[in-house]
Amino acid sequence: MVGITNHGKLGLIVMRSCTKLGDMVENRIKQLRGEENNNVKYIIPIEEVRFSNGEGKVKILDTVRGKDIFILVDVGNYGCTYKMFGSDNRMGPDEHYQDLKRVLSAIGGKANRITVIMPLLYSSRQHKRKGRESLDCAVSLEELENLGVNAIISFDVHDPTIHNAIPNTSFENIYPTYSVLKNFINNEGDDIFKDNMTIISPDTGAMDRAIYYANVLGLDVGMFYKRRDHSKIVNGKNPIVQHEYIGGSLEGKRVLIVDDMIASGESVIDIIHEIAKQKVSDVYVATTFAFFTEGVEKFDKLHEEGKLTKLYSTNLSYIPDEIKSRPWFVETDLSKFMAKIVNTLSRDESISPLLDCTSRIRKLLKQTY
Repeated sequence: MVGITNHGKLGLIVMRSCTKLGDMVENRIKQLRGEENNNVKYIIPIEEVRFSNGEGKVKILDTVRGKDIFILVDVGNYGCTYKMFGSDNRMGPDEHYQDLKRVLSAIGGKANRITVIMPLLYSSRQHKRKGRESLDCAVSLEELENLGVNAIISFDVHDPTIHNAIPNTSFENIYPTYSVLKNFINNEGDDIFKDNMTIISPDTGAMDRAIYYANVLGLDVGMFYKRRDHSKIVNGKNPIVQHEYIGGSLEGKRVLIVDDMIASGESVIDIIHEIAKQKVSDVYVATTFAFFTEGVEKFDKLHEEGKLTKLYSTNLSYIPDEIKSRPWFVETDLSKFMAKIVNTLSRDESISPLLDCTSRIRKLLKQTY
């Protein structure tokens, strides 16, 4: 093991799914504490073993006794692979989540406090019932609570009310709005929000987010709603027949579409095509999680046709380098923000000032304009 393991209060356990971001967070914490030149390490090494039949185990290689443990896990990292019966397999959310439970089992109650930092909340889209179906997100939160987790930190949760599943456990749903907007302004110029821009919600579910963006930036807001065919089910969902726009004219305007996640991207792609009919000048997309489960070449085509200017997302969940290198993709680094949260909590201080996006954004805009 390289360096000197930290024997203080703070300990980071970084799952294989979150290695790069975890290293960045540790370095940021050392910067915050003025320890850049020290050999101290906050990351507690672990081994994530996968047997040839697909079973796994986790072994912690240093002490956790009495520490405030922060576990970083990215359940959306499909770049992690393992061998099973001689074949390469990608790890899915279920396997990442199972390894997280193995870590908690290995800790065995020896830590002082355990905080799970899961930027992409496991099964967050399976948060409510429509018929006789499972409630995976609520069940998983209850499991973590029963395994000794004291607090859960997640980002831009699909349905924030899911915290009601564990009312006696601390649950922080954090929005990366400030970091995304700061990056957006730095890349697009100081006058990007001065005039002639409209914030667009891609559906009714994201309307609160769009209204917040519009209010804090002093801009107009519009919304698309999805008209679905309820007589069919495709991939577990009723297919979208058409996106209908509600709002003022977009002709000649810049447009910023804001959402929590992009999976296949079909909805955003359809909306961009609809917006293009109104002869907008520039189209931007800002999303917390960009999965690109399929169809990334469609975004390439939109950019080539001048219909998509830039797409902004965060490094909170895995994105392949081949997508990061696209001319239309811009990544927002959240490692410094996460390090501030971890550093503050490890000192038993309030993180409320860090979570107050509104005052920070207004201060940013005042400095900019």
